[in-house]
Amino acid sequence: MSTKTKSSFSGRIGFVLAAAGSAVGMGNLWRFPYLAAKYGGGIFLLVYIILAVTFGFALMITEVAIGRKTGKSPLHAYEAIHPKFKFLGIAASAVPIIIFPYYCVIGGWVIKYFEIYITGQAHAAANDAYFGEFIGKTGEPIVCLAIFLFLTSLVVMFGVEKGIERVSKIMMPLLVLLALGISIYSLTLDGAIEGLIYYIKPDFSQFSIKTIIAAMGQLFYSMSLAMGIMITYGSYMRREDSLESSVRNIELFDTGIAFLAGMMIIPSVFVFSGGSSETLQQGPTLMFVMLPKVFDSMPGSNIFGLVFFILVLFAALTSAISLMETIVSIFMEKFHAKRVPVSIGVMLAAFLLALPSTLGYGVWSNVKIFGYQILDFFDFISNNIAMPIVALITAVLIGYAVKPQTVIDEVELNGKFKSKKLYIFMIKFVVPICMAVILISSLFGIV
Repeated sequence: MSTKTKSSFSGRIGFVLAAAGSAVGMGNLWRFPYLAAKYGGGIFLLVYIILAVTFGFALMITEVAIGRKTGKSPLHAYEAIHPKFKFLGIAASAVPIIIFPYYCVIGGWVIKYFEIYITGQAHAAANDAYFGEFIGKTGEPIVCLAIFLFLTSLVVMFGVEKGIERVSKIMMPLLVLLALGISIYSLTLDGAIEGLIYYIKPDFSQFSIKTIIAAMGQLFYSMSLAMGIMITYGSYMRREDSLESSVRNIELFDTGIAFLAGMMIIPSVFVFSGGSSETLQQGPTLMFVMLPKVFDSMPGSNIFGLVFFILVLFAALTSAISLMETIVSIFMEKFHAKRVPVSIGVMLAAFLLALPSTLGYGVWSNVKIFGYQILDFFDFISNNIAMPIVALITAVLIGYAVKPQTVIDEVELNGKFKSKKLYIFMIKFVVPICMAVILISSLFGIV
């Protein structure tokens, strides 16, 4: 079925680090800690890990196998698996096109905070109004957006092996080392051990169906599923590399960084807030509003803040690179075009499409779409509607239309599929139910 003539990763390590880089994004660094704090600490961690090795594994190995089997971008991969599912390829291709522009806006905010700490302005960033005043401006957020988008595009222009793989091999080990370093430092703060106990000790009194839904939703978004990314990266994967062990390694990276994110943030915020869990439950503002306050209260605040936002910048870039690469691969395949001109075209289009999202906090702040600010609307459409629907239909395609054996055959090119029975059960029964639950909970705001 595959007609591979395109670029590929040089080996399994390159693929794992690139795919893990995609999975480890800003959502790991703010969303995981606040959900863990909200839903019982250790019990949330336990549920998350169980879901990662079952539900998450089934969806990820499905997407990577589809990519490697067909050797195509998501636009044509689903059609290659089953002609009647061509529409699913169009839907899956739309997801990164929606996400990438507004993700670069947030990436621009990270660029700004990197500049804040490298120029020694930690105290100014701790002001309550600082973040709101920054995103409410016109020129500066656009400049930061442009810088972030240019850095992302530069890597993609260099291609799979010389660009994405090379950068991932540098950034991912550094990201892990930075996360470990910050985590260890956080635990040396007075009172931090109480925060650590709060984070890792299961609180069974808080366990509920919402705990499962929250962990399931976080896992789904965290692992870059239903965005076409894993299909794209799978299409670059060599046939001689083990698919099953590669996906397990990606899971390990993603879950490990999410855990370390909690270790970095929860003990330090716990100390700063005097043990208030409500402080941890602020969502995205945790990163840009609350953490600068925490850093300002520490000795060496500029250094600590700088190291943290370097880590965030690496996470943001690796995820943005995967989103852009997916879009570029779609247009290269569709129009039989070369990488550099397509990359430049995508960069310019993304910049124009990102402008409404960044201006939506400033001169266009009065513009609302169904009550949402512009960026929040695109985030809702992609994360809460499009992605769960794509994943649900993918499970139906593999579980019932072409049968799980389609994926199993691809996995077994490299030996026995150790989790075959688990995979069949998950993709046929559990994944469709889970995706329906995520879709319903997202639409009705259950979590």
